Amino acid sequence: MAAFVFFRYAQSPELPQWAVGSGDLATLAIYMGIIFGSLHWLSNLIADLSAINRLPYLFSVIFKGLFLLLGATTLAYMTQYLNMWAITNHMTTLRQMLSVHILYTPSFQALIIYLVVVRIGLAFIEQMSLLVGPRVLLNIGLGKYHRPRYEQRLFLYLDMVASTTHAETLGDYRFSRLIQDSFSLLAETVANNDAEIYRYMGDAVLIHWPLNQGIKQDRVMNIYFDFSQQLNWQRHYFEEHYGFVPKFKAAAHCGQVVAAVVGVHKQEISFFSDVINTLARLQDQCNPLGQRMLISGNLAELLNMDDSLYRLNNLGQVQLKGKQHTTEVFGVSKKQ
Repeated sequence: MAAFVFFRYAQSPELPQWAVGSGDLATLAIYMGIIFGSLHWLSNLIADLSAINRLPYLFSVIFKGLFLLLGATTLAYMTQYLNMWAITNHMTTLRQMLSVHILYTPSFQALIIYLVVVRIGLAFIEQMSLLVGPRVLLNIGLGKYHRPRYEQRLFLYLDMVASTTHAETLGDYRFSRLIQDSFSLLAETVANNDAEIYRYMGDAVLIHWPLNQGIKQDRVMNIYFDFSQQLNWQRHYFEEHYGFVPKFKAAAHCGQVVAAVVGVHKQEISFFSDVINTLARLQDQCNPLGQRMLISGNLAELLNMDDSLYRLNNLGQVQLKGKQHTTEVFGVSKKQ
């Protein structure tokens, strides 16, 4: 916010009428940066932790802009009240008396309006970032994938166990709320492990990393087991609202993919490769093999398990559906 204040006055060669020199602008920028930055953070916190996050995006954008305006107005009136109290009790200096006048100058009021407009713009970008993902939004904006390119990627596929039964029991509306509540717990775990969500597919989600990042620090296993732990920690909530705690199974695989932007009016970055098809077939083997999480032999070779919190169990060669050749499969469990 301080940078936006500097930018606002950099467009004019003249100082505002209340500023004696550039030092006043620097002081204002610092103060406004702290105040409006705090209001910016607080509005995001309220929107994320309240019912607002379930309302339409437009409402969230408008709320953040109005919150900033009301917050700034409240602080201005508080400042005016304190200064007037000090003047009445002869406890103020001439400079403090003049600061009351600043609040009513057209240039200062224009600055407030300007910062509110900036906040609404930032809120819109934030909402678009939440909708498509911050890295996807940045890469589309930079045109990184407008031409198809080869990349090495690691994918993690999470799928709810017995989802069809749950959907029939709960009905469409309550089942969709179950999916929302479950995946809201996944968000922090994904961020903590520097991953990106590629796509939600009903009761399943596909997560990915650049290969060299995903194999570090047990990230691919951390997401699944931390997510399962988060669900257990919220056991009381899920049992109260849905009658059970949802469980998920997982599979991970890696390899070369082609990444490209597809679409015209609605664009997204898509990955094309047999890697994703193999991943889906691998995940189908969780129930037959009695495993919560499976990884391919290709991925197991790249993981450093010496200091890992997890144990790999070689399940041998498995014939995946639709594949001509067998695939080496490993089960993953947490060390006791």
